[in-house]
Amino acid sequence: MKASHMAKGGILTALSVIFLYLSGILPTNRLAFIALASILIPIAIMATSISTSVLIYVSTSILALLLVNKLTAFLYIIFFGSYGFIKYYIERINSILIEYVIKIIFFNLCFFVIYKLYSAFLITDAMKRVPTWGIILAAQVGFLVFDYALTIVITAYLRKFHNKNL
Repeated sequence: MKASHMAKGGILTALSVIFLYLSGILPTNRLAFIALASILIPIAIMATSISTSVLIYVSTSILALLLVNKLTAFLYIIFFGSYGFIKYYIERINSILIEYVIKIIFFNLCFFVIYKLYSAFLITDAMKRVPTWGIILAAQVGFLVFDYALTIVITAYLRKFHNKNL
């Protein structure tokens, strides 16, 4: 592994852990900070390599389990951290319909696992008041917004830093 990849990996891992930590201690914007941490995986893929990006994901996941709220760590491990890799490989298909079908299937599998974990350990009044179909519908819309925002960030990164050092 190149020394520059190691240095970038360390910086991106540190930033990811900071964002995840902030999501657990700040009273608002928890999902926004987890989403910020997830943006760093596609940036790592473009700035380094897939193997370095996998190390960043694994390192961030382990540190998240040790240092941050467990729910935040599981959200990152199950969906937000892994989605950058899924997006990278799915978007190589070059068929928007097939890409979105696969992305939505992946998201729904992750959402099912997260929902079951959350409902098993953290049943809240809000979960009792909102019908399950409402939660599922809101999650689908949220995912599509997240995917679109991630695409915008990736495009901006490519325009600004493509073939340049991070």
